[in-house]
Amino acid sequence: MMRFALPIRFGIAASGSLIAYFLVLSLFSLTTNVFFSLFNGVITGFAIFEAIKYQRLAEGKEFTYTSGFKTGLVTGFVATVIFTLFFALYSTEINPGFLKELSSAWFKDFQNFEAIVFFTVAIMGFATTLVLTLSFMQLFKSSNNPKQRSV
Repeated sequence: MMRFALPIRFGIAASGSLIAYFLVLSLFSLTTNVFFSLFNGVITGFAIFEAIKYQRLAEGKEFTYTSGFKTGLVTGFVATVIFTLFFALYSTEINPGFLKELSSAWFKDFQNFEAIVFFTVAIMGFATTLVLTLSFMQLFKSSNNPKQRSV
């Protein structure tokens, strides 16, 4: 049975890093440039990688592909949910003009833009989580080759 404390801790740490990065970008008025959001994948990827690595160390020989996969998904999903909630709070309460500024930079129509942006932020986080978890598990999985089994 998998314990969720480790991936939740890493997910919270990742979301804190994502929020801090976003706030630093906002200090320099760079939050409407979506190219800076590419670094979000690096932050999330690092947290997922570290969570899987620590899960593998904690479980030792009991570590399975399924265990690592669950760890990566939970880590990324926790980070994504918390960051999406922060993003919704930031763009509606802290800086209400942010979405209008973002939409004028990228779209002409502002109707229903809030929901589309929140959905996009969440989907990007979930997709990044899935892809990075699958990628990292290729590094951590045990080999089926008897001569090359990892510890």
